[in-house]
Amino acid sequence: MKKLIGYSSLVTLAALLTGCASVSPPAQSGSLAGAIYTEVSAPLWVTANSGSSKSGSASAESFLGAVAIGDASIQAASANGGITKIQHVDQNVRRILCFWAKYTVTVYGE
Repeated sequence: MKKLIGYSSLVTLAALLTGCASVSPPAQSGSLAGAIYTEVSAPLWVTANSGSSKSGSASAESFLGAVAIGDASIQAASANGGITKIQHVDQNVRRILCFWAKYTVTVYGE
């Protein structure tokens, strides 16, 4: 009976730690991901526009893989920074185990 409870607990723990709150790391990062903690930044997009005196960010978050909220679009980040001419866009992924994940897009431009 003790073995059954032990195995059941192990299977339950494994199920809880897989596929929960996650955000795929940026493709440019080589798909880096830590099992316990991830924080990866990478470029997303570059234009021919010069100058980046302003910046704006937008984020989306996931909680336990059950709820995901937010607007991490380039349009939202541009609006938050008052940017009309985009120079480049960076992205950041942060994740703690399977409990919480956050994806942030930061836009730079004029």
